Amino acid sequence: MDDPDTWRWVWLLVAGGFATAEIFIAGTFFMLPFAAGALAASISAFAGAGIAVQWILFLIVSIIGAVALIPLRRRLDADGTSDGIGSRRLIGADAVVLIAIGDGAAGFGEVRIGREEWRAESVDRSAIAEGSTVRVVDVRGTSVIVIPSAPATEGRESS
Repeated sequence: MDDPDTWRWVWLLVAGGFATAEIFIAGTFFMLPFAAGALAASISAFAGAGIAVQWILFLIVSIIGAVALIPLRRRLDADGTSDGIGSRRLIGADAVVLIAIGDGAAGFGEVRIGREEWRAESVDRSAIAEGSTVRVVDVRGTSVIVIPSAPATEGRESS
């Protein structure tokens, strides 16, 4: 297997194998540096470099790639919550009740959160009067689940 022509294709197949494994193996960019190293070794083999140079290039590119991806891996693997994405961004926001929230299973109303209007229900299925200030505690589908955060404001005009 000392034939340089053979190593060209071996490195190319190894690069493809690592790239394919990257797709199917759980984790964040674990196989990608090895695929890049094998691709670099394959390119050097096609350029006529010796086998020792190919192996050294494979190791150097793989190590540099692995070290370079550490910050990206840490950021992607961070165990942060994703509540700030999509409708989940509303959790913790204050809202004003536009249409009173009824009690019981059919107790839906409407709230305004910022400039958005959302269908709402109370967390404990209790009634909440129009004009009350509430806090969003969850989002279920197209409805927000709220709890009262302040007593109803008297004389408040709904818009």
